[in-house]
Amino acid sequence: MEDTALESKLSQLHEKLAATRERPIEREASRWIGEADAIAADLADATVAELDDAVVWKRVGHVADLLSNVEQTGDDAADEHVAAARDVADAILELET
Repeated sequence: MEDTALESKLSQLHEKLAATRERPIEREASRWIGEADAIAADLADATVAELDDAVVWKRVGHVADLLSNVEQTGDDAADEHVAAARDVADAILELET
């Protein structure tokens, strides 16, 4: 995958998680989403060309693991953002070389 395409996917992942910040979500879900958001933000802010591929896959995998702990947020819009973030993370991981 080209660096620009990967950067775009990482940016999408971060945007979906960042969109949950203003939503009234349950405390337990907030903990998992907040940590996933922090990792996604670091990846979105980095230049992919400067990161080792293994680091990118490991961090995205960690985001996916964190999000797997979120069944519901207590807010329908936040649930949709989390589901979309999971889909983006899964799409990135499927591209692992």
